[in-house]
Amino acid sequence: MKDEYDFSKGVRGKFYRPNAKSNLPIYLDEDVFDYLSSKAKAKGIEVNDMVNDILRKDIDLIEGVK
Repeated sequence: MKDEYDFSKGVRGKFYRPNAKSNLPIYLDEDVFDYLSSKAKAKGIEVNDMVNDILRKDIDLIEGVK
């Protein structure tokens, strides 16, 4: 590592994007993934679409109880 670095030509905020969204990875247990994967394949949809649908239904249930 150098003792000093020259940032005189640096541009502040060059890569900043205020509306950027990040997709965080979610790790499922193997048995859960296998189950959801087989059900998604049978329906002809992606696993992430199935998981999102399940979570949306859970959110609706939680909000309905409040």
